[in-house]
Amino acid sequence: QVQLVESGGGLVQTEGSLRLSCAASGSIFSINGMRWYRQATGKQRELVAAVTSGGLSNYVDSVKGRFTISRDNAKNTVYLQMNSLKPEDTAVYYCNADILSRLSGSMRWREYWGQGTQVTVSS
Repeated sequence: QVQLVESGGGLVQTEGSLRLSCAASGSIFSINGMRWYRQATGKQRELVAAVTSGGLSNYVDSVKGRFTISRDNAKNTVYLQMNSLKPEDTAVYYCNADILSRLSGSMRWREYWGQGTQVTVSS
């Protein structure tokens, strides 16, 4: 059973920083893309940042220059360093990954989601 477990959310003041972590565990053979999404109350879930297995990254325009996504392939973990936080960054943040694992006796790629971690930025 593959799981993604996030940590690092919390309450921070405007211009503060937080670092989110998401660790994948279970019978994992390979991980391709890893991503962070967020969903604010009353809004659709949006892709915040993504990183390939080779380390190439991209960001939504609203976080460019403030957020940095990285990954440690040896630990099956993706991080999101968030600096200069703004109240509009307040949301539940979810990690997402494409993982190759053994399912029902065969190797399959599947998209997995974490449970989400709350980030609240006070003004």
